[in-house]
Amino acid sequence: MTVPWLTLLGLVPLIGAGALLLPVKELARYLGMFFALLTAVAAIVITGMQLGGATLAEQVPWMPTFGAWWALNLDGMGLVMVLLTVALTPVVLLAEWKLESVGRWTPQAFVALVLLLESLSIYTFLAADVLLFYLFFEATLIPMYFLIGGFGGPQRAYAAMKFLLFSLAGGLVMLISVVGIYVYSYRLLGVPSYLLADLMKLTMPTDVGRWLMVGFLVAFIVKAPMVPVHTWLPTATEQSTPGTSVLLVGILDKIGTFGMIKFCLGLFPEASTWVAPVMVAMALVSILYGAIAAIGSTDLLRLIAYTSVSHFGFMVLGIYTFTTAGISGSIFYMVNHGFSTAALFLVVGMLIARRGSSKVADFGGVQKVAPVLAGFLLLAGLSGLALPGMSSFVSEFMVMAGAWSRQPWVAALAALGTVLAAVYIMRMYQRTMTGPVTDGVAERFTHDASMREKWVVAPLVAVILLLGFLPNLALGVIQPTTEQTLSHVGVTDPVAPLGEEGK
Repeated sequence: MTVPWLTLLGLVPLIGAGALLLPVKELARYLGMFFALLTAVAAIVITGMQLGGATLAEQVPWMPTFGAWWALNLDGMGLVMVLLTVALTPVVLLAEWKLESVGRWTPQAFVALVLLLESLSIYTFLAADVLLFYLFFEATLIPMYFLIGGFGGPQRAYAAMKFLLFSLAGGLVMLISVVGIYVYSYRLLGVPSYLLADLMKLTMPTDVGRWLMVGFLVAFIVKAPMVPVHTWLPTATEQSTPGTSVLLVGILDKIGTFGMIKFCLGLFPEASTWVAPVMVAMALVSILYGAIAAIGSTDLLRLIAYTSVSHFGFMVLGIYTFTTAGISGSIFYMVNHGFSTAALFLVVGMLIARRGSSKVADFGGVQKVAPVLAGFLLLAGLSGLALPGMSSFVSEFMVMAGAWSRQPWVAALAALGTVLAAVYIMRMYQRTMTGPVTDGVAERFTHDASMREKWVVAPLVAVILLLGFLPNLALGVIQPTTEQTLSHVGVTDPVAPLGEEGK
């Protein structure tokens, strides 16, 4: 294409972050919102071009010696993840509009870091070169480290360091595989190449492909996050601002499941089928452990973090069922989880700002003094437990349908996670919103949701309901990516035995 639309899309928030380095203290929030909305408009325009039949791809030599390219492309999965990113960013900026300085960390720095993270995330979802993807994958850690460590709770420095160490450890393992790809692409092609299109045509020795795949998979398992390398997530969300938690769980962690589909299945199809039983087992453990841990949580922010551990288990399960329903459901789950978890974190943040505590025991009877906030929490919670009519129901149903078509007992175990979800959501709502109004709530809840807070949550609820009743708006975009992935891996959907089709 003559115009590098994809490069420009990522540049818009990057320019905004650079502009915030200027002395624009009083205008920082407005300037940040302008660039976030401008990026969203650009993404909508690009979406229209993509759906109109345009092929959006860019490929320019970057470091020929290493076989690296500045290569970006936009497929269905990348498109929905970019749209999720550009939708949540302005919501986060609006939610944190009244964020105060924390020492030397100012609201201006927060807005700049958010825009920088948006830019790096967009490029990560668009990268079509392995080395380019790896660099953006690692670069996203920088703004997130400072968002966690600069703003939030009293142990934010510890939480930021724990997040960074886990992420760097996973990234270091992936780097070994990135180097291995350089070596084997040179052996098989005669010249090194990190271009995804070139690498997908290679047939690596079985043992080599499996070891290289494991390097990528370890990094994605940490990022996802899955049990047992999930412990950094509850700590990070507990100490972060609600907006930072939305960016972390709603966007950044999705790179893990995104990478499993695009790079593990895309580059190492044989190795991915080989490791599938292990990944299914890990997914089931994450689903059940995350749900049980959420039930036992006494802190609202940690509770939401554990629900996400459970939900990421569903996403991973859908990927490794190797079915159309499972993979499409997993990609759709990434989107739905982004919106439902954003609503949960932001509404809980509003409650914490009033009460001055995130402990479940410090709430009670909130629906009597703040019915709108209680209603928002209920809607967000119902989306989190996949109530029919909510978008998350469609994706969770598709994942379990895919699992059932392969191994019914796996779907049955995963269904326990759905049952437990109803327990942790409704138990949380009952303990915090219903019953008599406690003294702390009566004193501190002097007003219900403000107009700004309604504008923060209402769009999220609207999207959750829209995609719940019209899921094909997203599934129609996702389907081609699913079909291409299954074709590349060389698997097809299970077929009913003869004699059963007509029953």
